[in-house]
Parts: sequence; C-alpha cells; structure tokens
Amino acid sequence: MQPILRLFDFSQKVDYRIEILAGLTVAMTMIPESLSFAILAGFPPLVGLYAAFIMGLVTAVLGGRPGMVSGGAGATAVVLIALMQSHGLEYVFAAVALAGVLQIIIGIFKLGKFIRLVPQPVMFGFVNGLAVIIFMSQIEQFKTVVNGEVSWMSGTPLYIMAGLVALTIAIIILLPKVTKAVPPSLVAIIVVFAIVFGFGIDTKIVRDIASVSGGFPPFHIPEVPLTMEMLQVIFPYALIMTGVGLTESLLTLNLVDEITGTRGNGNRECVAQGSANLLNGFFFGMGGCAMIAQTLVNLSAGARARLAGIVAAFTILLIILFGGPIIERVPMAALVGVMIMVAFGTFEWISFKIINKMPRHDVFVGILVAVITIWLHNLALAVLIGVIIAALVFAWESAKRIRARKYVDNQGVKHYEMYGPLFFGSVAAFTEKFDVPNDPQEVIIDFKESRVADMSGIEALNKLTERYHKAGKKLHLKHLSPDCLVLLKNADQVIDVNILEDPNYAVMGD
Repeated sequence: MQPILRLFDFSQKVDYRIEILAGLTVAMTMIPESLSFAILAGFPPLVGLYAAFIMGLVTAVLGGRPGMVSGGAGATAVVLIALMQSHGLEYVFAAVALAGVLQIIIGIFKLGKFIRLVPQPVMFGFVNGLAVIIFMSQIEQFKTVVNGEVSWMSGTPLYIMAGLVALTIAIIILLPKVTKAVPPSLVAIIVVFAIVFGFGIDTKIVRDIASVSGGFPPFHIPEVPLTMEMLQVIFPYALIMTGVGLTESLLTLNLVDEITGTRGNGNRECVAQGSANLLNGFFFGMGGCAMIAQTLVNLSAGARARLAGIVAAFTILLIILFGGPIIERVPMAALVGVMIMVAFGTFEWISFKIINKMPRHDVFVGILVAVITIWLHNLALAVLIGVIIAALVFAWESAKRIRARKYVDNQGVKHYEMYGPLFFGSVAAFTEKFDVPNDPQEVIIDFKESRVADMSGIEALNKLTERYHKAGKKLHLKHLSPDCLVLLKNADQVIDVNILEDPNYAVMGD
C-alpha cells in the first residue's frame, strides 16, 4: 500500500556533501534576486527574504519535484505592483494568501492541466513585458532624495553608480567564460561590495531603502476589511498570481523531468506552492513560485534530492537572523546590475526570430499583452485581456471551418454532410448552408465529421427544425456523437428533431 504522505524517499541515495554545497550556492544566488524583486515591487526588502525562506522550505519538503527550487520570484512580484501602489501592503498579503488557496484547490482537484489554456503568445507578451518592467524599474534606482525631494542623480554620485552597475554586469557576463564553479551574480555582488567598503566609496546602499535585519517570520493576519469590495479588489490579482505562479512552476517541473530523466507530480506541486503562498500571506512574505535560474543552479551543482532546497531555505533564514547588518551595506548598484541581467535573461529574444512565422493575430495578442503590462504595470489585466482575445480569435477561426457537402441520393433524400464544430461562433454560417424552400420532403444532416458543441448549436438545430416543419418536410440527424446525444436529451424540452438510427454506421465517438 502506498503511504498517504511521503515527504522523503529514503530509498534514494543522497550525496550529502553535494546537496549541502548546492543548497548554499542556491541560497547565495536567491538572496540578491529576492531583495531586488521586493524593492522592485515597492515591498520592504525583508518581505522578499521571508518569501524566499518560506517558499523554499515548504516546496522542498512537500513539493512534487525533488531538485526544484522555489522562492520570491519576479513573475509573481510584478503581478502585485499595481495592487501595492493602489491599496498597500496589507492587501498584497491578502491577495497572496488567496492565491495560495486557489493553488491548493487546483492541486486537490487535479486542475493543473488547465494551465495549458494560457496561449503561448500571451506568455510571450507577459514575459517580455515583465522583462521591460524589471529593466525600467532599475532606472528608478538612479534617483536620490535631496532636501526632501526626489531627483535624478548627477555628477559624481551618478558616475559612481553607473560605473559600479557596469562592473557588476561585466563580471556576470565574463565570469562564466572563466569558471562556472561559482554563481557569477554572487561574485559580482561580493566584488562590488568589497570595492565600495574597501575604498570607502559613498554610494547608495540597501539600508537607504529599508532595514533587512529581522527575526523569524512573524505571524500576521492581513489587516483588510472582510467585505465583498475587498475581495473584488484582490481576486483578479490573486487569480493571475495563481496562473502565473503555477505556469512558471509546472514549466520548471517539466524542465527538471527532462534533465533528470524522472517524473514529478504536478498536482502535488500545485498543493505545495499553494501551501507556501498561504503561509506567506500570514507570515509577512510576498509569495512566489518556482525559480528557473536557481533550479538550474541546483541541478548543475549535482543536487537531485530535497535536501539542497531545505539547506538553501535555512541558510536564508540564518542570514535574516544574523547577516542583516552585512546585507544592509550591499551597494544598490550591485543589485541593479544583477536585475538588469535578470531582465535580459527573462526577455524571450526568440520571439523576434519567429515573429514573421507566427499568425498575425498571435503577434497582435503578444504585443498587446506586452504593451498593457508595460503601460499599466498591471499583469493581471494584461493576461486576462490576452486570454480573452486569444479565445475570441480561436472561436472566430473555428467558426470559419464549418462547411457542408450536399447531395441527393437515389430515394430523393437530400444529405448535408457537415464538417467542423457547431457552436455559438459558427451558428450563422451553419444556418446559411440550408435551402429549406427548395429541399425535398426528407432531409438528413450527417454529423459524422462534426459535433454539436453548446446550447447555441442546439438552438440553431431547433430553429432549423421549425423551418423544415413549417415547410411540411422531415429533418433527421445522423451520426451524432454520444456527448451530442446527451446535449439533445438534456434539451428535449427546447428542441424536437428526429435522430436517425442507422445500424450500418458506427456513431462518431463509439
């Protein structure tokens, strides 16, 4: 009998040295990104570190994919920027908790497969818009406060900031060509930190943004009114965070499956991600999802078990507890450089190569999602609009595919052999194909290569039946699939048609 809850597979051989070293490396790469994404979204930096700890630990223990790493990811943080700006941090925590509940429900009811309904052009637009937002937000770090007013840096402070950012980017680009033994972003931060600290350079540091020192994540019930108005505010953000988070996580899970030659459990991962986000909402975290870059770092270091993720999470907690004073002195230029490279890595450059090969409506959807994302900083609205437009385009294209082959047999019966789905979008084209006044006394509509998809199709058949009945003619339906027969049975109070039973032909779908 399979155990109900199996957190670890103790039959798996674990190399503890590799797992521990991989976990330490992952923690060092996750800290700068978590800090940067929190600052990007306007959250206190500590909120990003708490998210990295909670997401990393819960998903490492409960997740459906050993070796996969989760944390405070930029994709989910950016979704919440507009909510943070309009309603504040408490609403963000409420939205994160609600997203966690939705993800748990999706996992329990095994609905993770429906994440595939988000079209690829929408994902391209979302990712590219996200990359632009990340890049543009780094420009804001070149502002400073002078006499209580925010203004752009100029003179020596600007040159110092720009030089340190350029140095960070150069190290991240060039170091992998020399060695891949250490994370380039971590080395870049350490080098820039050492230069600034060693030479006493006066530049913007993390402490100028907010304090990082803290204790264990505190239990905190989001201080929001328990009203329908509040739910209406947070639900769109929670819904998009759910979709974006699970899409990132399930895509990462599939990638790890390919790399390791093993198979993960997507629905279990949904429950783990949801549990972690629910805890984030009540323990001062900004939420998150799987992090592809950190997962690849973990796998390249040789980790294949859950231990590396657990080590990474507790390393982050120790840094929160004891390393705050050091983290607070990290130059913002180093984090800006890291995030600029994250933005370049996030952007789907391949979308430029295939833009001439994509259908025009797909190109339009992708560009529209990206523009809305960049213009309004509202990923929730951008993704929803993208999915709706893509669905409408699909419906329009499918509607054009319905057609009919017509002929009269030896008995004088006219046959309409239908091709393509009969649904709300194709009803008009379907109706136009019949010549009721000039048709013979008996007509057969053959659905062998078609199907009735919805109640609009049922109503179209009902109206067509009435037209033939008023003309004193008989209408038969042939080769209906079982699901179409169920629809007709459920609608027997609405429609009255003759279903032709033909023993010589199998019903479509049998």
